[in-house]
Amino acid sequence: MAFLALGINHKTASVDVRERVAFTPEQLVDALQQLCRLTASREAAILSTCNRSELYIEQDQLSADAVLQWLADYHRLSLDELRASAYVHEEHEAVKHMMRVASGLDSLVLGEPQILGQMKSAYAVAREAGTVGPLLGRLFQATFSAAKQVRTDTAIGENPVSVAFAAVSLARQIFSDLGRSQALLIGAGETITLVARHLHEQGVRRIVVANRTLERASILAEQFGAHAVLLADIPQELANSDIVISSTASQLPILGKGAVESALKQRRHKPIFMVDIAVPRDIEPEVGELDDVYLYTVDDLHEVVAENLKSRQGAAQAAEELVAVGADDFMVRLRELAAVDVLRAYRQQSERLRDEELQKAQRLLANGGNPEEVLAQLARGLTNKLLHAPSVQLKKLSAEGRVDALAMAQELFALNEGSTDKTPQ
Repeated sequence: MAFLALGINHKTASVDVRERVAFTPEQLVDALQQLCRLTASREAAILSTCNRSELYIEQDQLSADAVLQWLADYHRLSLDELRASAYVHEEHEAVKHMMRVASGLDSLVLGEPQILGQMKSAYAVAREAGTVGPLLGRLFQATFSAAKQVRTDTAIGENPVSVAFAAVSLARQIFSDLGRSQALLIGAGETITLVARHLHEQGVRRIVVANRTLERASILAEQFGAHAVLLADIPQELANSDIVISSTASQLPILGKGAVESALKQRRHKPIFMVDIAVPRDIEPEVGELDDVYLYTVDDLHEVVAENLKSRQGAAQAAEELVAVGADDFMVRLRELAAVDVLRAYRQQSERLRDEELQKAQRLLANGGNPEEVLAQLARGLTNKLLHAPSVQLKKLSAEGRVDALAMAQELFALNEGSTDKTPQ
């Protein structure tokens, strides 16, 4: 049995290459079955995200070249182009790599939590495809366990290190129960999408997305059960909004002091939390002078992110140590597992010899044999039969000069070096 982790990620490949090597959800089951059929892989799983595409494989004998060739053929890439961006981890390093990935230690954003869910999805799809067996299945379970321990025992995921998450975390500090709050998001780009996702996960009561074009606002709003409006509708929405987060490409401010003052009067000065992530600014700086307004800029958030990133990097060392221990423990258990088949065969052989000698003794007793003599013969016969095969093999190995095998036998049978017992001839 041999484990292999092979793939590309944000560190080794450009966006263009990552896009070309990515697997769509619709492709995965067929790709997994094809991978096992066309390579020497007995078990396989594929993790494919925007930042990485990785294959986790169990083989009788390591064959990374065959897997690389299959990956290149599947995506119609040249082998040389793929090889230039790919990495390969084998055995213990493959196990450790999987655990590092699931723990967020190999992510673009250190400690990000989404990767563990993506790893679990990869495992579920491989089970659906029938390409995960007992060995890779055990590895995935050990990987999930290691990642859970990292999350539980370190602070690697506690502090937000993205601007979007930092904005939502600040909102949570001001409004203890986001489930009673309404949020107004201005813009419909990537950052606002992340903000909407985080707010949705935090259970915000109502989300409104305002954008220059209603179509883009609607596309984003549909993902999170939000309401889409145009920028012109902001004044009407502002009075009902506890949280306002803006990130557009506008060259001029979208929210002025006057509009916010008017909204505060309608709110009877109930506080508004505002975050301006845009550069140039979407919200006039003078808005921050108003009572009952908590205004943060992108620079404020970057300071929070930088401080939190330092905290995560400090926790990463402890996480690396946990992953190393987890990988070592898994390999020990795997080596123990390798002995199970041998032990089972040896036990079956011994039980067969025992039954033969027992039947012989029972026949002698049935014919009136002396019980003491029959028991002594049973003991001698069973001992001789159990020792016959090892005796023959030890003599053969000794004749071949296999001193290492003899020393291993001494250890295997727990024999004292000074023992004078003779092996039966």
